[in-house]
Amino acid sequence: MKKSEASDALLCIGHGVALWSPEGDLRVFNKAFQNRFDCFLGPIPRSISQVELLETAERTGLVVRNESDGRAPDFADDCLAGRTLYFSDGSIWKLEGWRTTDGAVVTLCRNVTDEVRNAQSLQRATETALQADRTKSRFLRAANHDLRQPLASLKILIYNCISARSEEERQQALHAMDISVSIMEDLLGALLNIGQLDAGRITPSIQTFQVSSILERLRLQVDHQAREKGLELRVVPSKLAIESDRVLLERILANFVGNAIRYTDTGRVLIGCRRYGNKLRISVLDTGCGIDPQFHDAIFDEFFRVTEQQRERQHSLGLGLNIAKRLAEIIKHPIHVASTPGKGSMFSIDVPIGNILHSSVGEPEISERIGGEFTGLACLILEDDIHLRDALSTLLDRWGIRVLTIDSFANVEAAVEGLDVQPDIIISDYRLRGGVQGTDVVGRINDLLQKPCPAIVVTADTNPPLIQSIRDQGFPVLIKPLSPPGLRIIMHNLLFEPEFVPEIS
Repeated sequence: MKKSEASDALLCIGHGVALWSPEGDLRVFNKAFQNRFDCFLGPIPRSISQVELLETAERTGLVVRNESDGRAPDFADDCLAGRTLYFSDGSIWKLEGWRTTDGAVVTLCRNVTDEVRNAQSLQRATETALQADRTKSRFLRAANHDLRQPLASLKILIYNCISARSEEERQQALHAMDISVSIMEDLLGALLNIGQLDAGRITPSIQTFQVSSILERLRLQVDHQAREKGLELRVVPSKLAIESDRVLLERILANFVGNAIRYTDTGRVLIGCRRYGNKLRISVLDTGCGIDPQFHDAIFDEFFRVTEQQRERQHSLGLGLNIAKRLAEIIKHPIHVASTPGKGSMFSIDVPIGNILHSSVGEPEISERIGGEFTGLACLILEDDIHLRDALSTLLDRWGIRVLTIDSFANVEAAVEGLDVQPDIIISDYRLRGGVQGTDVVGRINDLLQKPCPAIVVTADTNPPLIQSIRDQGFPVLIKPLSPPGLRIIMHNLLFEPEFVPEIS
């Protein structure tokens, strides 16, 4: 290649290239090199050395940091090869060097910004994955321990219930069994919540509604727990409207109230509100054991428990406050904690105040104690798990509902023809035997009935896209394990108030 051709090629290279004489002076450089080191009033001086060039770039603020990879070449004392330069414009450049046969040094200045950023992103992703793996391992160990406790109790209680010598003993055993099942439901619910949060599947739905609706629901949910412990539960009413996600905010406050009752042996639990400018601070105060100030931040960490005694008292994985904090971050509501050991605690959340004229009406509620509303109705159950079907049949029978079942999901026509009464409502599992989908079976049944009837779809799959697809087909969804109050609310609305069917999971 001719010298002129080599010079033209050098000028066209996208990387910065410079040639230094054996004596260390700058001999030639291309336009990319000049543009990168534009810290001089004119062209780069020909007599400048590599070290002097870097010193000038740093003194003028062009280069804000330079790092060596520790592999400086031995062919030139002042060669900058092996250095990474961080420029003030945010770009990152790598310097590499080679000696020619006549003793000169070639320097290549290469833009590695994307490479470094990608490597940093990969490193962060790797660290996140490793942390998630460690967290998962800790979670599974904790879950294994904490789920075994109520399960072991449940086995003993079942035996005690079977061998009970009196109705009073049987009722006590059943009550204790209900508590054990509730503990396991809470643990599995925490597992689900963490999974949804880690997967980023929770999307807030901000609405304007009256805070009194949430306060009243909280009171109804925990009143019996407080009374069982001999605690005074007081809810201070408020007529203000707030802007928040109704479901997520209630989950946060339910966590606060549940903890307050759990860690308070005597005294009271107070739920109240106070206005601060354009915010409403909803607080839960208790006269419980309190928390040492050194743990006020740590209590929001995953799996945190102050002591092993707390593990025995809490019957949980130490995830409640962590879930509450993460949910609060999703809806951008600050959380506050104030606590004194031996005197009690206060957990608060600040919520934007809304315009009461824009507030929405809360979901309709009905009481479990309403009697006779389902008497004489018929419900068709599509469930291939005999134990679940029998348990559900017993529950519906207690509500005065006649239970219908079909044995074959493959020959629906014959099964429906064999029914001696038209069902008023259908409860169907989503995944039935043989890979059949409950929604398809319900559709075929309604095509055969003289009068199509409403249906509820039940599933243990909590995948949000699946649940949404079922709802898009016009079916309300209930997540296993079924909550009798939740089932009753859905059935009431489908049968008597179809325009007010809430989403209950």
